[in-house]
Amino acid sequence: MLKVGIIRCQQTEDMCPGTSDFKVTREGTKAFEETGPVEIVGLTTCGGCPGKRAIARAKLMVDRGAEAIAFASCISRGNPIGYPCPHFANMRDAVIKKIGPDIKIFEYTH
Repeated sequence: MLKVGIIRCQQTEDMCPGTSDFKVTREGTKAFEETGPVEIVGLTTCGGCPGKRAIARAKLMVDRGAEAIAFASCISRGNPIGYPCPHFANMRDAVIKKIGPDIKIFEYTH
């Protein structure tokens, strides 16, 4: 089973308990249709705008066993408020640069 660390938006965490993220990872649906169910090994926020803390936090989750990093849909798709993170592309690219190309990246969860 693929081990995944999830990074979510700090600005929306008071509106969303992550229920859909846990559901889709457990069921292997939405972003995880190709992998099937995955194991969440870490769930953290980006650290707030502009998301610079996401880089070190992604690396920490990889160091602790994550084989993939998923950006929760609150970051990339703006769920539940309909406002995607304007820093998403830079955050994603910086995370990839830090953790390397062998770690799978999911750009959304649900």
